[in-house]
Amino acid sequence: MNEDILINITPQETRVALILQGAVQELHIERTLTRGLAGNVYSGKVVRVLPGMQSAFIDIGLERAAFLHVADIWEARGHDGQNATPAPIEKILFDGQVLTVQVIKDPIGTKGARLSTQISIAGRMLVYLPQDKHIGISQKIEKEAEREQLRVRLQNLLPTDEKGGYIVRTMAEDASDADLKADVDYLRKTWSTITHGARTRPATSLLHQDLSLAQRVLRDFVGDETATIQVDSRENYVKLREFAEIYTPSELTRLQHYTGERPLFDLYGVEEEILRALGRRVDLKSGGYLIVDQTEAMTTIDVNTGGFVGGRNFADTIFKTNLEAAHAIARQLRLRNLGGIIILDFIDMDNAEHRNAVLAELKRTLSRDRTKVSVSNFSPLGLVEMTRKRTRESLAHILCEPCPACAGKGQVKTSRTICYEILRELLREAKQFNPREFRILASQEVVDLFLEEESQHLAMLGDFIGKKISLQVENAYHQEQYDVILM
Repeated sequence: MNEDILINITPQETRVALILQGAVQELHIERTLTRGLAGNVYSGKVVRVLPGMQSAFIDIGLERAAFLHVADIWEARGHDGQNATPAPIEKILFDGQVLTVQVIKDPIGTKGARLSTQISIAGRMLVYLPQDKHIGISQKIEKEAEREQLRVRLQNLLPTDEKGGYIVRTMAEDASDADLKADVDYLRKTWSTITHGARTRPATSLLHQDLSLAQRVLRDFVGDETATIQVDSRENYVKLREFAEIYTPSELTRLQHYTGERPLFDLYGVEEEILRALGRRVDLKSGGYLIVDQTEAMTTIDVNTGGFVGGRNFADTIFKTNLEAAHAIARQLRLRNLGGIIILDFIDMDNAEHRNAVLAELKRTLSRDRTKVSVSNFSPLGLVEMTRKRTRESLAHILCEPCPACAGKGQVKTSRTICYEILRELLREAKQFNPREFRILASQEVVDLFLEEESQHLAMLGDFIGKKISLQVENAYHQEQYDVILM
């Protein structure tokens, strides 16, 4: 299956879409003013140690202090990394201490960035662990003989004074010794720059910034199935070619400058897919649909048959809908970048074989995910619980904000409900004050209801309190907003 990567670059943001069989599988957005921090290395200053939480707040120059847990402190685990019970954080850190830290999770919502003192620097084929003398092999390289061969090859290429360790990425499977050596040299030079900056630069300084999104595409996203990498900016296409010539020369033949008149994302239908990815409902080709609800604590995805009447029997209809939903769920998780705890409510299946087949299909489609995913079996309630590592904001959190009318609830009170609230407010005010007139300021919908269906109730209340009640439309008010003015 051939995959196309589209890179749309403007001065304000970079957007990347991964297209497989004509459908958008992933979408990544990086805005110039709010560029992601994961992977950045800072000289941090301890502002507060919290022994009760075994954590500390670290100032790295951001609006909010970042968070460091004792489990993410390399020194606490011992230099061999094998100490299962870390030392108490109050014995490791103190207020005002300066230390080198790396962001492992971007700030999300009201939470500050999460940090680690174990630095890792990603290259094209290797990940460098300067504090941990260990050579690991990606789990995606399954053949033991191949794993051992890569380990031996890398050990033979390392300088005699090497004190750090490496993780071999899947990209290194077909790499030559020269490619591996070039990656080692690049990573060691980067680490040398970081350590020099840590010694010479003041606290809260940025010591190392991860690559831009467009550069990370060449480093991390391209695989054997990638057919083309299309860039719609001439200037950035030239920059990416220069980057590729140094670090990823094998990708030069795939890199293309898109010169068409029609916008690149419009040509592949990406803009429409973004709009659909912001909605709750996801329609399936069969007529069924998903309902996706994202909360701060977790995401729930509900599967419904909708208009799908299916085949021979009801159980077969449910099974086919759930199989199609498994594919759609895996794609939506990547497209929307949903993370944390995710609860999947498939349509109930009595047949154990059907349940196993749906679960197997879900795990198979999730295997394409670049983000770590863990899936449990069906629970006694028929739910599938899963987790997906969350390292950056979801698509909805990047592109949207809470609705000013409903404050993020997703629903507003009806006009009739507001009318009755106003009537209660009028009665409350009439018992405390004695004005000449009450004036109601409300939205057009509420005033219209008072003039029509609720006119009798308004007149009855006016007679009861013995005061005149007037109405005034405020076009700037949303449906739940109103004021009662004492004249």
